[in-house]
Amino acid sequence: MRYGGNTSCVEVHLSDGTTIVLDAGSGIRSLGNRLAVDHNGTPLHVMLTHLHMDHLQGLAFFAPLWSEDTELHLYGPKHPTRTLTDRIANYLSEPLFPIHLSDVPSSPQFHEVHEDEFEVGSARVIAMPVSHAGPTVGYRIEDNGFSVAYISDHEPARGVDFKSLSAEWISGFPLCENVDVLIHDSQYSAEEYETHVGWGHSSIDHVVHLANKAKVGQLVLFHHDPGHSDMQLEAMHAYACELWEGDSPPVLAHEGMELDLS
Repeated sequence: MRYGGNTSCVEVHLSDGTTIVLDAGSGIRSLGNRLAVDHNGTPLHVMLTHLHMDHLQGLAFFAPLWSEDTELHLYGPKHPTRTLTDRIANYLSEPLFPIHLSDVPSSPQFHEVHEDEFEVGSARVIAMPVSHAGPTVGYRIEDNGFSVAYISDHEPARGVDFKSLSAEWISGFPLCENVDVLIHDSQYSAEEYETHVGWGHSSIDHVVHLANKAKVGQLVLFHHDPGHSDMQLEAMHAYACELWEGDSPPVLAHEGMELDLS
């Protein structure tokens, strides 16, 4: 009730007014309804970390997708044999959806990313593969002297003693290093992780250790387990704060949260 039930979607508003949307979970529907009214006409950039349904299910209900006046760019991880367009079309086509992706009015432009750096508006964006089931990337956005890393689904140390690993062996570490804000998977307690090794998600211990080691300014605990109550999330948050070594303690992501980096 306090932290929300939508699946992953984060808006990043750049210093030049450009909008980046991170993932297209169910939260993108309400964002799209607002952008349809308030958008300033600049290109929209939707960056998908991966194509599991909880991160893609809102795309078909994103209002700007259905406007021929929208310049829409869709980014996602490379696949060894299939294009990003074809993989998204698996969802936006029969029998799952009545309109085929090729017929949507915005005619989105597709960008496949792996280990890439590119410019979007006033920002530099870095994409890098991270440890999760299937092709998955994390993103780091640097703009106007500030930086945000977004790693929504991530198992940074799959069943090993995480604290014994050096930085070069930790998945996603370059995206996190010295970042101002890290939005990161925090799905499991340490006890839950023991029975979910290899499922592609992080324990509280792992994400806080990663953030401490990378000297992150602010950690945002994200991608909550839908089976956890508000009280369970708050207990996990309290434990994360006990493990934290920085100045600003971790915060729990919640519906409508806003962070102003300026």
